[in-house]
Amino acid sequence: MSKSVPSVGQGSPAVPIRFVEFVALAAAMQSTQALAIDSMLPALPAIARALGVSDPNRGQWIVTAYMAGLGLGQLFWGMLSDRFGRRPVLLGGLTLYVAAALCCGLTGGFQALLAGRCLHGIAAASMTVVRSAVRDQYSGRRMARVMSLMFMVFLTVPILAPSLGQLVLAAASWRYIFITCGLYGTLVWVWACARMPETLHPEYRLSLRPRRVVAAARRVLCNRISIFYTFASTLLFGALIAYVAMVQQVFADVFRRPSLMPVMFALCAVFMGVAAYCNSRLVERLGMRLISHTALLVFIGVATLHLVVAALGRDGMWTFVALQGVTMAAFSLAASNFGAMAMEPVGSVAGIGASLQGCISTGAAAVVAALIGRSYHGSIVPIPRGALCCGLIALACVLAAERGRLFRRHHGAPSELGLALH
Repeated sequence: MSKSVPSVGQGSPAVPIRFVEFVALAAAMQSTQALAIDSMLPALPAIARALGVSDPNRGQWIVTAYMAGLGLGQLFWGMLSDRFGRRPVLLGGLTLYVAAALCCGLTGGFQALLAGRCLHGIAAASMTVVRSAVRDQYSGRRMARVMSLMFMVFLTVPILAPSLGQLVLAAASWRYIFITCGLYGTLVWVWACARMPETLHPEYRLSLRPRRVVAAARRVLCNRISIFYTFASTLLFGALIAYVAMVQQVFADVFRRPSLMPVMFALCAVFMGVAAYCNSRLVERLGMRLISHTALLVFIGVATLHLVVAALGRDGMWTFVALQGVTMAAFSLAASNFGAMAMEPVGSVAGIGASLQGCISTGAAAVVAALIGRSYHGSIVPIPRGALCCGLIALACVLAAERGRLFRRHHGAPSELGLALH
């Protein structure tokens, strides 16, 4: 029998949403975050030229400003969702997302664009509440499977978005890319308004009294599993953002084939999507730790190989795509499970947990990416070198979380909220 998510809050749809639609809607909401990054990539040189930016590396700031806002916004959206419910916060965040996208499309200066991108990121951060909605319904390996399915759908955006941006540029100004983001956000808002259920039962809503917030934050930040897996996710995410921010320059400066960037970027995203699908099929059988720890070691190994190849000057376009694709597949397997494991011990404060973890992960990842991006000098070397450094430090964090032992078997506990799908 097909499973469905029950409607538990006021204003929810009268008919429970089916499991497949719930996963698809959750992925569509989360994909608004990626669309606002990946669709911009082909337009970064055009935006820099149009707004009078002389240093090509400053074009990366369009990505990092958005990521900084994404990290900052996650600090409070989750707390609001613990108080008022998931549904109204998600709908409000989508509304702000559409408004910010339109503001970016109408801006007249580079500084104003960066401010608009930061606001755009703050609005997109509300989609982190989707993780809280999933945690309301699932725990353990089952939650990891749902997140993998969401991630698989979510990854269609990196596959298609650069090509969409290139198509818009061929027909109109770069400003219409932002307008396209706003139109997509509007469509997702309509779908969510009609079908998104409230997953947080009224009796589990928390007050926002400072004492309660501090106690919940302490629970998230002082839990060894929660904090160290969050740090590990941060480092891997930082390496990913650095790659995304530099890939347009690499194809323009190193390979002299900027028009091929959307297609090659999509190939790397396909690797991630296949890995996410495999994780969704295997995680309940093999466990999150076996898969993610193995993936992290593969991430480190491939980054090391890529660095050696790049340092020797043997990194051609197809070699770059193949090695980067395997690196991104390993990232997909590791990061999706790290996120699930970080959320597992903080289910009773899932909103604040997602907020703090997301703020740390995204905000610090933007800083890591900016540091890696500053070292770009017309060579591929900074991408694998940054990935290797991030992977090694992430491994240290995982060892700290697991008290020095990898691949330990853990069994998912029942949901603290007792919200089983039926």
